[in-house]
Amino acid sequence: MKKTFREKAIKKFTKIAKKHKKLHYPCLVMLSAILGLYYAVRHFATNTKRYASIAFVAVFFMNSCSFSFAVFTEGTGFTKAQEAYGAIVETSDISFAVESETVPTEQILLEDDEDLDDTYDIEEDAEGVDTYTIDDILESQDTYQSEERQQEEIGDPVFDESDWRLVLINKQHPIPEGYSFDFGTIKGNMKCDKRIIEDLLLMMQAAKEDDINLEICSPYRDLNRQEFLFNKKIKVYMGQGMSYMDAYKVASQAVTVPGASEHQIGLALDIFCDTYKYLDEGFGNTQAGIWLAEHCHEYGFILRYPKNKEYITSIEYEPWHFRYVGREAASVMQEEDICLEEFWDKYL
Repeated sequence: MKKTFREKAIKKFTKIAKKHKKLHYPCLVMLSAILGLYYAVRHFATNTKRYASIAFVAVFFMNSCSFSFAVFTEGTGFTKAQEAYGAIVETSDISFAVESETVPTEQILLEDDEDLDDTYDIEEDAEGVDTYTIDDILESQDTYQSEERQQEEIGDPVFDESDWRLVLINKQHPIPEGYSFDFGTIKGNMKCDKRIIEDLLLMMQAAKEDDINLEICSPYRDLNRQEFLFNKKIKVYMGQGMSYMDAYKVASQAVTVPGASEHQIGLALDIFCDTYKYLDEGFGNTQAGIWLAEHCHEYGFILRYPKNKEYITSIEYEPWHFRYVGREAASVMQEEDICLEEFWDKYL
């Protein structure tokens, strides 16, 4: 029978050790080293495919990490990530709860309704973060229709999916190509669809009559601003140890994906009050938050992302985010306790 390498090596070194007693221990060490190397080589030779797979995964992981880092350092994060991951972007109804930390008022990102990152420096982006009270806004407006005239214009509700007030914008329904509207100025650099300003002023005036001083922030914002906010949120989560895809997934529950934000079509805005200037869930428990939830439909607005509807809207509860849909539709949604997605399924 043919001897193995192990048997040959043992025989060779045993023979040398017996012949030269002084070489007994050196031979033992050399034999151990040679046999250890032999078995190591043999192990890798018989598991080539396994280690090749491990090496491939390691190389892929390092490249992926390098891609994510490059994406954000180059400042074109969403555009490149969208191209690379567009085919697997989230469409599920799973909701992720993201805790908001209480931060000093001067650090709150007033222009970002879905992002309360406490590292934000409000002076970094002074343009677009102004807030105005009802008194400030009314001073800049000429006149607006009275409540009585508005009520007279309301007839039997007839809903049409082509109605600009009812356009459905979410991750599954991005802003239609070529969508346009005329801007109206709320005050200063705050703009929105001019067709909603009249009802907005009436709602704020009614709240004031009930001793609630509402303030507006973050009405219209363009695609570039939305991309900045979305990328910023992803970087925050990645800084907490998440992978890019996990950060993207969670961020999309808190910040609307660029191209699918109602702020970009001028129909959504954030509202808080003079006594609670935080864009977090706590606003829903304030007198102002309760008043808005109960009365906003009277002026054509809805609480766009209500509590217990996260599995439908795919956005966490936001008691400060209001969307204009018109008084008829808003009244139906209020009465039936349904969100805009459910309204579409039932009436359009």
